[in-house]
Amino acid sequence: MFQVLYSVWALLLGIVLIMLGNGMHSTLIGLRGDLEGFSAASLAVVASGYFAGFLSGARLAPVMIRRVGHVRVFAALGSFMSAGLIAFPLVTEPWAWTIFRLLVGFCMSGIYVASESWLNNSATNETRGKVLSAYMIAQTLGLIGAQGLLTLGDAANSALFIGASILVSVSFAPILLSVSPAPAIEVAPPMSIRKLFENSPLGTVGVFVLGGTYAIQLGMGAVFGAQIGLPPAQIALFVAMLFAGALVLQFPIGWLSDRMDRRRLIFGASTIGLVACALGWVAGDGLWPLMAAAFIAGGVTAPLYALLLAYTNDFLSTDEMPAASGGLVFTFGMGAIMGPLLVGWAMESVGPFAFWIVLGVTFAALGLYALYRMTQRPAPAAADTESYLGVLPTASPYTVEAAGVWAAEQTESETDAGAGDE
Repeated sequence: MFQVLYSVWALLLGIVLIMLGNGMHSTLIGLRGDLEGFSAASLAVVASGYFAGFLSGARLAPVMIRRVGHVRVFAALGSFMSAGLIAFPLVTEPWAWTIFRLLVGFCMSGIYVASESWLNNSATNETRGKVLSAYMIAQTLGLIGAQGLLTLGDAANSALFIGASILVSVSFAPILLSVSPAPAIEVAPPMSIRKLFENSPLGTVGVFVLGGTYAIQLGMGAVFGAQIGLPPAQIALFVAMLFAGALVLQFPIGWLSDRMDRRRLIFGASTIGLVACALGWVAGDGLWPLMAAAFIAGGVTAPLYALLLAYTNDFLSTDEMPAASGGLVFTFGMGAIMGPLLVGWAMESVGPFAFWIVLGVTFAALGLYALYRMTQRPAPAAADTESYLGVLPTASPYTVEAAGVWAAEQTESETDAGAGDE
């Protein structure tokens, strides 16, 4: 494992620094927006702007890389992202923040595509699972650590925005100075939503719903905390709990995924998420019940995404996985754009605790649809299912594709080994 990490340490370090900067910025939007008197609906539009940019970047970044190369795209997107982060306190208007957030989302998506293609190129079939797991952990630790950095400054001034910009600027040094060769990048055209739905209705609908779930947590968690009157340090802790849970729950959910009907597990994890939202709703402003609710609700979200990807791949051939990956990322992005808009409207109409109501509805919808799909067709045989691999919702189509192919190869290897023992 040490040798595997040593070969990609520069990329992992760069990703941690990027996530520190981007994670600070995401929470700062809620903190500073509340201080500026922005409504929940306005901040929801700002949050959706990020995911609209992210979705655009996932589609256009591979084209840009093929035209001018990894290094130029990486450097250009890093410069624009750093500039976007530092521009927020200069023009404190919702329309301007939406544009800046769209720019940051576009750049962040392109950075993911470039860095993840480098990461996958440096891995072999034997090490790809470990490399992708390390990458997921690096991203999550960066997001969690970013919340701690927020306690070092005041959202009312520009210092934290400048700090986030500096972190992103510095993050490119270890990556661009790495001796790793830039790989060729090929991302298959995305599969149509119709064909994706025909292959896996639950995977398609589930990924769309979960896009809203994840975007609500990432984009509106800090807004909720600010509107119920939590101090900045507690808001940062609340957001950190949303991501810390994924580190703890990813392994047990992944372990169960390879040993039972995945639809049952999707239903069970969704039910746990719904119960956590109910706890958050009845907790009021009680600190530790809120933190527990965030830990559990956030903890099941990322594993559910990986679980839905694995379930979808169960009904695809290896040749279909690349196209399906692009379709799933697009579906997730559309849900992510709509999620904050829905919760922002609800918080504006009902109050800040509508955050938990809408979040709970997404978990309930996913769980009920999984329950319905269990009545429509039998579960695939265990020997025909693909291996589970933790993939974060922020993963680019390149990594979703690589993870699917890796899972298929692992399953074939295990099947061949089992046949050889007989």
